[in-house]
Amino acid sequence: MDEFTHYNESGRARMVDISEKQETSRSATAQSIVHLSDELYEAIEKQQLKKGDPLHTAQLAGIMGAKKTSDIIPMCHPIALQGTDLEFAYQQAEEGWELHIRATVKCKGNTGVEMEALTAATTAALTFYDMCKAVDKGMIIKETKLLRKTGGKSGDYQAG
Repeated sequence: MDEFTHYNESGRARMVDISEKQETSRSATAQSIVHLSDELYEAIEKQQLKKGDPLHTAQLAGIMGAKKTSDIIPMCHPIALQGTDLEFAYQQAEEGWELHIRATVKCKGNTGVEMEALTAATTAALTFYDMCKAVDKGMIIKETKLLRKTGGKSGDYQAG
């Protein structure tokens, strides 16, 4: 099991030792896309949702998700995040609409924040669904992916 970084000599799970890694500025941006109906988009635009503004709540949930990543992803290190922001943009689709959620997370540390950005985007998408399901239970959380990351030993990454 030597080739697997998250297993010890006995073949049991372990959190990787990052104590010798260099501290650098790191950032990551991830995206989730939610497909929604015309009816839901119109209800949001007219502020007719009974639960209130879904983007406001999704914003807060995304930030909380980033902060709690190490609590729900077993091998993630707790990280002192220094910045978390989410952006939301509606785009008309062939049928209905898409909500593009982008989460950017930053820290200065010795491990990356890709998982925190992915968790923030996903948590925001799930919260958006929860806020809007009374109008459109057929929403689809279509795609979650890492868009870019900076810093660390492996260098920068930009999705193609």
